[in-house]
Amino acid sequence: MRNPYQNQPSHGCFCCSSHNPIGLKLEFWFDDERGTVGTQWLPSENFQGYHDVLHGGIQSTLMDEVASWCIYILAGTAGVTSKMEVAYKKPVQISNGMVSVVGRMEKMEKRLAIVKTELFDGKGILCSTGQITYFTYSAEVAKQQFGYPGLAEFLS
Repeated sequence: MRNPYQNQPSHGCFCCSSHNPIGLKLEFWFDDERGTVGTQWLPSENFQGYHDVLHGGIQSTLMDEVASWCIYILAGTAGVTSKMEVAYKKPVQISNGMVSVVGRMEKMEKRLAIVKTELFDGKGILCSTGQITYFTYSAEVAKQQFGYPGLAEFLS
């Protein structure tokens, strides 16, 4: 999947900008058949809380960003996080390697979208889950205020 924000000079997103020197530099995929959006990311010790354990705030950040991309792709608009509930089930051992995060749209009512996310460690163990509520915007507001380029730009 393409990141249409990449070529905007002011794009410095902590999560998805390849230009942010301290960012996560995430890339995303879309599985149309399953209705899911996801990413993989290789954590380093720079992102640990306890020794060899991925900080919970980084886990939340990863899940929130995947939820945002679910809004871009599955709702076809932009939005902002209204509420986020996270369940930490197991520590994410950094030494286990690549972390995977998957999100899916659970429900859409009027302007509120609920996205469910799951974060897996490098061994495929489910370590945390999220339920994230997004306030979504009309296509016009999404374009004017957030630079949302439209669904086709992500999929081209």
